[in-house]
Parts: sequence; structure tokens; C-alpha cells
Amino acid sequence: MIDDLKALHVESDDAVVRVRLNSPETGNALSGLLLDELLTVLGALDDHPTLRVLILSGAGADFCLGGDRAEFPSLLSPETGNASMRALANKARRMCDLLANTGVVTIARLHGSVVGAGLGLAVFCDLRVGTDTSHYRIPELGLGVPPAWGGITARMLYETGAARVRELLLTAEKFDAATAAELAILHKVVPEDQLDATIDRWTKPLLRRSPSALRATKAMLNAYAGAHRLADGPLFDAELLTAAVAAQAARAR
Repeated sequence: MIDDLKALHVESDDAVVRVRLNSPETGNALSGLLLDELLTVLGALDDHPTLRVLILSGAGADFCLGGDRAEFPSLLSPETGNASMRALANKARRMCDLLANTGVVTIARLHGSVVGAGLGLAVFCDLRVGTDTSHYRIPELGLGVPPAWGGITARMLYETGAARVRELLLTAEKFDAATAAELAILHKVVPEDQLDATIDRWTKPLLRRSPSALRATKAMLNAYAGAHRLADGPLFDAELLTAAVAAQAARAR
């Protein structure tokens, strides 16, 4: 589909594209490079009208350990108003918007640790299946920054409900796959050797659906999901995250 990718591995046929986060040495941390490549791949989906399904997975032991915090210090520059950090946060929001709004049905294939921004990436997918040994966490508050990455808070509020999301954000507690299913973060929990079979059972009927009907249905679901919002809170995520990271760096000096 797209050549010369460094942080992603992509395979596709006429109807299904498989996108694998491919930086296992960092736990598939969401770096600027990875975000750029995801933006490129997601932005090209509409150029392939026969595509029906995107399957998102991670290489190595974990799906994704979150944002690449090791990258943050190099993005801070008071002389530019920390513009590079703000740009990274805005990339995350654009990427999540593309993932949510593409007409292709998106499936998250989750295993190992699914943390912070990695959980955000997963919940922006339409369908989510995780192994029974996978575990989840939103650790941002414990790390001294708000959960302001890609619009994750708004998406979690809609998918899971305010009371439970408040608990997850404020306590930063790790939770298991069974709890993730109870919270509707996961649609299915299966042993690892059944992950691909589960995805196949979702994919096969989707391939028989009308592409235009699939796109219309996703557009309707997204419209209903956003109908309750009086303002687009995630627009402020880049500013909040940049301010918090800059303040944290200043205290560390």
C-alpha cells in the first residue's frame, strides 16, 4: 500500500489492510515518526475504495506502551513557545480523528500492555479484541501530566461512561482484560491463540457488506457520538499537554 515505512509494517489486499506498530524495542511507543506514518497510511485509505477493514496490531510483547516520553525533552523550546511539542500533540489528534472517521471498519488486535496513548489508539478503533492476559492503564496523572492525548478523554467518556473513566484517570490503576470488557473497552476477550480467528469472524461478514453502506453507517455512528458535545474539548489537548510537559521539565531543572 505504502512503501518506505520505518515504524509500521503494512500489508494489504483488495479489501483488508493490516497495520502493525513495528517498534517493539520501545514497546511501540507512539513517537513523532510513528504518528507521521500512521497519518500517511490512514490518509491514504480513501484512495482505495475497495478496502473494507483495517486491522491494527503491535509487534513484540506489547501492543503499545503509550507516548514516547523520551522524545518530549527534545521538543521543548521556550524560544518557539514549545511549538514542536504542540505540533506532536496536534498530530496525535489528527491521527485519532482519521482513525475514528475513516469509512473503513477498524479493528484493534490487543495483547500485552496497552497503556496511555496506546489505549487511546485502541479505543478510537471500531472493534476491539484483547487477549485474556492483556492489561490496561491510563497513567498520565501519575506521571504529572493530564490525559490530553488525541482526544482520549472524550472518546473514553463516550465509550465507557463518565463515572468509570473518572476512576481510571484519577487512580491511574492497572486493570485486566475482564475489567476492560466490563467497561466496553474490549468487545471480546479471548486466549492469545484465538485472536486471529476472532478477527476473522468479524472480518468475513464485513467483506460481504456494501462499501457505501459501511461508510454511511460509520458516518451515522460518529455523528451520534458527537451530537451530545456542546464544544470540542479535545481541541485544547495540545495546549494542555504542552503546558504540562513544559512545567514538568522546568521543575526538573
